[in-house]
Amino acid sequence: MPEPRRVVVGISGASGAVYGVRLLQALRELGGIETHLVVSGAGWQNLRHELDLPRPAVEALADVVHEVANVGARIASGSFLTEGMVVAPCSMRTLAAIAHGLGDNLLTRAADVTLKERRRLVLLARESPLHLGHLRNMVAATEMGAIVSPPVPAFYKRPRTVEDIVDHSVARALDALGIANELTTRWPGLPEDS
Repeated sequence: MPEPRRVVVGISGASGAVYGVRLLQALRELGGIETHLVVSGAGWQNLRHELDLPRPAVEALADVVHEVANVGARIASGSFLTEGMVVAPCSMRTLAAIAHGLGDNLLTRAADVTLKERRRLVLLARESPLHLGHLRNMVAATEMGAIVSPPVPAFYKRPRTVEDIVDHSVARALDALGIANELTTRWPGLPEDS
């Protein structure tokens, strides 16, 4: 029997918990993809603070939920096949751990495994402004194969709601994983007479 398509979703403690939740919702709506969720302690705090979401409501969005302290979980092994992993949002602490190969919890270990297996790792890095250490960590993660994709609004699309802005960033993350989606419209190009 063939392995199912799987995506690992990490939610760390940066502001922007909505990105991880919307990513889980979008993957469920697409169908045919098994989601594995791992959330840091600070990630759970932000889910409560920013979205008023209790833990069971978030866990219900994923097919499998892993405890962040369980570094022996399936997603910590390269033999566990996945399409890749998205960390949404990705705190600067999580970025630093990934950039320096510190698999000190399941979220960062799963990210490290994703990189070592040459699978796609998409990091929705959230912080502003950035200091030199943040930028160097982004470079280091990129040099190892990660895709650093800060959730930056695309105003050329003329978003009308916060949901429009969030959907754009989630669609870009799915694109980076190679997962077709229709969360947002594609740029049609400017008319010839503009």
